[in-house]
Amino acid sequence: MAANKSGLHLEAADIPIVLGMSLRGDRKHDIAAWFGVNQGRVAEAERGKYGTPAAASVSQLPPKGPPGIKGRRLREAATTVARLLDKSDVAAAREALKDAVNEYDSDEV
Repeated sequence: MAANKSGLHLEAADIPIVLGMSLRGDRKHDIAAWFGVNQGRVAEAERGKYGTPAAASVSQLPPKGPPGIKGRRLREAATTVARLLDKSDVAAAREALKDAVNEYDSDEV
């Protein structure tokens, strides 16, 4: 039985990001997960199937690391922020949100 297709694919604007992430040394699995495609599409981009644009600069790349873990941590932080807001602790919620964004943006090996 074949898996359902996700309907997601790499857009032309994604290719420089894919190439930049690859040059940075990101794992193909993490690159594919960032875009919601399989690793085969990443390999095709690296081989030039979608053209050969310049790789995106490091400043244009998403943080290094598996996006699933980052998403799970960010979701946990959002839950914490919501609880703090329910308690009307806006200052603590603001700090928790800033911390969550900083952790999400940090590179993970």
